[in-house]
Amino acid sequence: MGFEKEVLQEGTGPAPTKGSTVTVHCEGLGKNGDLNVPFWSTKDPGQTPFTFKIGMGGVIKAWDEGVMTMKVGEKSIIKASPDYAYGAGGFAAWGILPNSPLNFVIEVLSVN
Repeated sequence: MGFEKEVLQEGTGPAPTKGSTVTVHCEGLGKNGDLNVPFWSTKDPGQTPFTFKIGMGGVIKAWDEGVMTMKVGEKSIIKASPDYAYGAGGFAAWGILPNSPLNFVIEVLSVN
């Protein structure tokens, strides 16, 4: 299936390329199957922006492929089908049920 992207704010900076280090703010939605309930946010107390190497398989497919289409300064909702999220296993520690679609509000802060 894959992902869909809804742009909330256009970015004006560079777009990442495979292997780039990307730093984002993110809120994940879909706890217990409810796409209105957050399960994690980098803006929660004690959290910091999330940094990862894009296109290397270190994050879920929706992030690897979806964030690759974004630019620095862009804020978008990435809507992930289960196979582009945590799939049949879910992620119980965060309340993500097996085969759950998830939404991520992602803001690209930097690309290096």
